Amino acid sequence: MKIIIPMAGKGLRLYPHTLNTPKPLIHIAGKTILRRLVESLSEVIKIFSVQEIVFIIGNNGENIEKKLIKLANDIGVHPIIYYQITPLGTADALLKAKDSLNGGPIIIVFSDTLFYNTSLEKEITNKVDNIIWTKKVKNPHLFGVVKCDSSGVITHFIEKPNNYVSNLAIIGLYYFRNSLCLRKELQSLDNNKIKNEEEYQLTSVLENMRKKGEKFISKQVQEWMDFGNKKRTISSNSKILSIEHNHSQLIHEKAIIRDSLILKPCSIGENTSIENSIIGPYVSIGKNTKIKNSNIKRSLIQDYTKIQYANWHNSMIGNHIFYIGKAKEISLGDYSVYN
Repeated sequence: MKIIIPMAGKGLRLYPHTLNTPKPLIHIAGKTILRRLVESLSEVIKIFSVQEIVFIIGNNGENIEKKLIKLANDIGVHPIIYYQITPLGTADALLKAKDSLNGGPIIIVFSDTLFYNTSLEKEITNKVDNIIWTKKVKNPHLFGVVKCDSSGVITHFIEKPNNYVSNLAIIGLYYFRNSLCLRKELQSLDNNKIKNEEEYQLTSVLENMRKKGEKFISKQVQEWMDFGNKKRTISSNSKILSIEHNHSQLIHEKAIIRDSLILKPCSIGENTSIENSIIGPYVSIGKNTKIKNSNIKRSLIQDYTKIQYANWHNSMIGNHIFYIGKAKEISLGDYSVYN
């Protein structure tokens, strides 16, 4: 079995945070999104003896490639890298990796998605040819969705439907027993220039495969986190902190906290110092960051950043940022309200 991770998108909805850092390498509670994703597949990698992990990237540079190679080596799997320089959709990205779609079983997982409490290794059996993992959502028009019969067999794939047909969103996690069937349909889509909003979409490929007789089963995950934009990323950060703070040490032993209140759950990285501040709840702070005289909640802060006199919530702050707000001196009488 192989694992394929497309991550060539430019992350436009997360600008300016993705100008220098690809979205999958943004840190959430001490780990990159990509590392969290790979770790969530650890049982699959072990049980199915996964030997190869495929990354499909854009023009990200040598430094990013080194990080991907190191990540694969850390888990004992051979890395292969393909390139999608021009972003023409998810199906086009996968077609760039066609040399790795040579007939064996594969898992495809997109790099801006995380899932919890899902036993993929138990759901992948010889009785199923293809699995699409899904989650019920309140706004299905924003996603690719599936419609199923009573036994969970998928009867339709629809990309961002204008009218309600189903609330089962495709979360970006797929299993194919025979990757050659997928390769043939990806190539057919490209040969016939079948586009959806000027892009080659994987949802169109899956629907074509279904019409030609391929059987797809929908399996629902219990917890899904999406990092498509700033709002979803901050929300997903909060979910991860809620899940992990009961069984993980999220405040690094080398973090320095003076005259400050930490409202859990929070993650604070190595060599980060916090002074005269209120932090939390739901704040992730990277390593080597310094925060003074600030009140920050429900936010995400990366590495090597200096912050003073900040009063933030629902905020994202990148690496190597220097921010000084305005110090205020006030005097309030009894029964005052100040915002």
